[in-house]
Amino acid sequence: MSSQVSQNPRREQVRDRILDVAERMFASQSFAAVSVRHITAEAGVNLAAINYYFGSKAGLLKAVFLRRATDLNRERLGQLQAVLAAHPSGPVPLDGVLRALVEPPIRWMFDPSRGHAVFIQFLARCQLEDEPEFKALFYEDVEHLRRFMPALARALPTLPETELYWCLHFTLGAMHYTFTHLERLRFISNGMCDIQQADEVVARLVEFCAAGIAARVGGR
Repeated sequence: MSSQVSQNPRREQVRDRILDVAERMFASQSFAAVSVRHITAEAGVNLAAINYYFGSKAGLLKAVFLRRATDLNRERLGQLQAVLAAHPSGPVPLDGVLRALVEPPIRWMFDPSRGHAVFIQFLARCQLEDEPEFKALFYEDVEHLRRFMPALARALPTLPETELYWCLHFTLGAMHYTFTHLERLRFISNGMCDIQQADEVVARLVEFCAAGIAARVGGR
């Protein structure tokens, strides 16, 4: 029993090391370009380790996604619950709901210390890839997004459910474009726009999306 317990921390370390290496590689290269041999060589483990810990390369990809996506979505929903708790009845502020949706991943994009920024790069790669494995991860993991719908309905009580989904969709679109092309803004603006501060990016993104949605409400 004691030897089994003593081995578990090492197994977790090996597993985490493989995940860290795979995350970096999948974030910067296509799924097809990253081989199991490349991952295991970089992680300093044998080829059999991928099958042992993850079952397959596709299983490794899913594990990379779930490891941090679970934490990210927990942050989002925690922030959303704080907004709802502050407004237990009646309407909730739209900007608070939108901030809960977009602020955690934007802040992760600016946080390299815990590997968060690499994961956001990985999410961006999932959007751009044609590989079925990447698309399956990105398109099928949507339940946490549906949890924002009741809050949006309270923030926008005059809009039908279909319109709320469009509002969610376009907000996510603005957020994901920020993931993938924020640096482009620096070139477009000749350096005039500050893209170095997470607070600045979050505030402008929330303001823009809230204004667009408000215009939609006013136009009905």
